[in-house]
Amino acid sequence: MFNDFNALSHAVAFITYGLLAILIASRYMRRNSDRALFFAALLSALWAAALVTQSIWGFPDFAVRYLLELLRDSAWIALIFTLLGSALPNDGTARKIKLALAGAVIGLLVVLLLVSAAEHFGVNHILSGKTKIVGQLALSLIGLLLIEQIWRNSLGFRRYSIKYMCTGVATIFIFDFVMYADALLFGQISQNFWDARGLVNALLVPLFAVNVVNTRKQPIDFRVSRRAAFHVGTLLFAGAYLVFLSVAGYYIKTVGGNWGDALRILFFTLALVFLVTLLLSRRLRARMMVAISQNFFDYKYDYRNEWLKMTKELANLTDSPPLPERVIRILADLVESNTGAIWLQDDQNRYQLKATINMSFDRHTLIDPNDDLVRYFRDKEWIIDLNAYRADPVAYDLLEVPDVISQCPNGWLIIPLYLGNELYGMALIGAPLTQVELNWENFDLIRVVARQTGNLLAQADAQSALTRAMQFEAVSKASAFMLHDLKTVIAQLSLLVKNAPRHRDNPAFIDDMIQTADHAVNKMSNLVTHIQKPQDSQGQTAEVINLIDVLSSAIADATRRNPKPHFDYRNGDVWIRADAEQLSTVVGHLLRNAQEATPPDGDIAVTLKVARGTAVVFIQDSGSGMTEEFIRNRLFKPFESTKGLTGMGIGVYQTREYLLELGGSIDVTSEPGLGSCFSMRLPLADAAASTATTTATKETQSNQ
Repeated sequence: MFNDFNALSHAVAFITYGLLAILIASRYMRRNSDRALFFAALLSALWAAALVTQSIWGFPDFAVRYLLELLRDSAWIALIFTLLGSALPNDGTARKIKLALAGAVIGLLVVLLLVSAAEHFGVNHILSGKTKIVGQLALSLIGLLLIEQIWRNSLGFRRYSIKYMCTGVATIFIFDFVMYADALLFGQISQNFWDARGLVNALLVPLFAVNVVNTRKQPIDFRVSRRAAFHVGTLLFAGAYLVFLSVAGYYIKTVGGNWGDALRILFFTLALVFLVTLLLSRRLRARMMVAISQNFFDYKYDYRNEWLKMTKELANLTDSPPLPERVIRILADLVESNTGAIWLQDDQNRYQLKATINMSFDRHTLIDPNDDLVRYFRDKEWIIDLNAYRADPVAYDLLEVPDVISQCPNGWLIIPLYLGNELYGMALIGAPLTQVELNWENFDLIRVVARQTGNLLAQADAQSALTRAMQFEAVSKASAFMLHDLKTVIAQLSLLVKNAPRHRDNPAFIDDMIQTADHAVNKMSNLVTHIQKPQDSQGQTAEVINLIDVLSSAIADATRRNPKPHFDYRNGDVWIRADAEQLSTVVGHLLRNAQEATPPDGDIAVTLKVARGTAVVFIQDSGSGMTEEFIRNRLFKPFESTKGLTGMGIGVYQTREYLLELGGSIDVTSEPGLGSCFSMRLPLADAAASTATTTATKETQSNQ
């Protein structure tokens, strides 16, 4: 049936593509891409002319028109392959993939062309109409995939020379894909799509003309990467899935009767949700990447991509997320995992848990520097596979792995982190999302990345130490100004004390003034002396003292504030070696912190326990408590405080440093809203010194 708009639409397409072919043939036939575009334009013009004559005069028949459409599609796909051209690398993998793509396209075209020719010469019904539509959908999808790869793998400054060409060809294939998908769904080609097709193709001719006139080269640095192969596979899967949906939707509509449309909509909704869920699944992506690496590539990793990804992660200068967590993610991603933990060396050369991702550990987890695992890593830069270790411990020299690691339910790889030739830390990576077979390539890449990240972690710790040193220097400068002011006040008060007796008009008032001024002088002199003491307290004189007396004195001083702490210990004296004044200051500081964090009606309890040569002092409050993140990362660092601008955050840091100097330690457990408990561990003095001190004390008391 004659259709004026159909004839007009394809007539415009015939004229525009004919003019484009003449333009290229007259001036632009030097390059392969120009020659390919010429044939594509020529065949597109012939295809459009056939549709015009069929609409007006009723010929040629369907077989000829279908044959011309196949030739037109073949010409556009050939143009795409020309753009890939000689820029493709010469490695075997690229050649295999190029040959596989070309073979698939040529095979499909040959089959469709032979069927069309056979039907034209009298062989009827070789392929059904739906099968031919599926073939057209496949050609359109292949064309779109190739264009996507051209665009993805071209450099930014070269995309300008091909953007019009890619846009035009992609539009042709997208329109055909939508039209034939609609036809497959509803059982016939939409007349609206068919009428508009010629004009849509004609409107793309200016893009091709501008591309030919304005560009001299159309080179593409095409590189077949794992990511590219992954995206191609994903698009192929998605295209096949959508074709399946179209066929299934058609049959659901046909069989469903009155409910057909509703059932079809329900089916499409559920199927698309399922497709999106699959495409967003990290486990599925991991399995696809492993399968692609195993079957298409000589190397398991795309090293350029891995290095860029690691550089992007480490270039983040903020602390969100913290650097140890980022290092875990980098190492875990190398083996398709998403869990891990990391231990780093602290000031006492122990290996302290710094961060975890999707793993549960006690935050007090420490690995001793004399542990068998640490000695093993100091001798060998090996990565320990816990599965292989459990199966054959002899392969790892009967290594004894710490229970906290060996008993981790999903622990897999133990990776050493080195700073130079010294072990700086270790990471535990959890089981992968999919089955991963490790070989020399995995281990080499993990070792290189582990060394780089280990150096960066050590650099970050060194920077943190330098920052603390600079902060202490700032405090020292502030103390110098304070000393200057205090000395001025002392000099003034001293002069006042010396001159006051001459003007004793009111003896009672003057005596009181002299006493007050003298007290101020003494107090500020003590403050100056205290400030002038070295911060490391090495000038303090340690002696055997009674811990009960120190605690009682500090608690008595703290009872001037609310809530009043209570202490009850009746098991005799407890002797330790320390400086009484500084230890009393330490206890007093912890008590003051507890009082400031606890409401006036709260409770503060001081408990003392002695066992195995150690005295443990517990200071427990029912105050506001602290978060685990604050305890782990900020509590024992200088200039970190929960008091805002009112606190300098030095007290707890100095407390820990002094207790470490005595051979003891301090720990804390806390829960926001429930309170905190600080525990100080102090070694007991030897029995002989304790006995001598006790005897001397009793003799002094009896003489008095």
